[in-house]
Amino acid sequence: MKTYLCALVLGLLAVPTGMALAQGRPQGRPLSTAMTCAQAAGLVNARGAVVMSTGPYTYDRYVQHRGFCTTTETIKPDFIPTRDSPTCFIGYRCVEITRGGRRF
Repeated sequence: MKTYLCALVLGLLAVPTGMALAQGRPQGRPLSTAMTCAQAAGLVNARGAVVMSTGPYTYDRYVQHRGFCTTTETIKPDFIPTRDSPTCFIGYRCVEITRGGRRF
């Protein structure tokens, strides 16, 4: 009985610890040059917004439409390099709305 209780307690402690470790693991950003244009654009369309690397030191956030931007931002079409295209239309980037050099 004592062995059973000890195993039960250890089991109950192991599950939350394992879950916490699994959730704390960082996930790498998708790399556009490892995907085809269709795959990269499909990822943005499927998720709505994606932070994607375009090279070893460059990345940005790409969105499907303006609904993924803040109220002070609008969208700008963006083209990035992919495995099969140097200028693939990926979707849009959110940019601050400016008028006459001022942000609104």
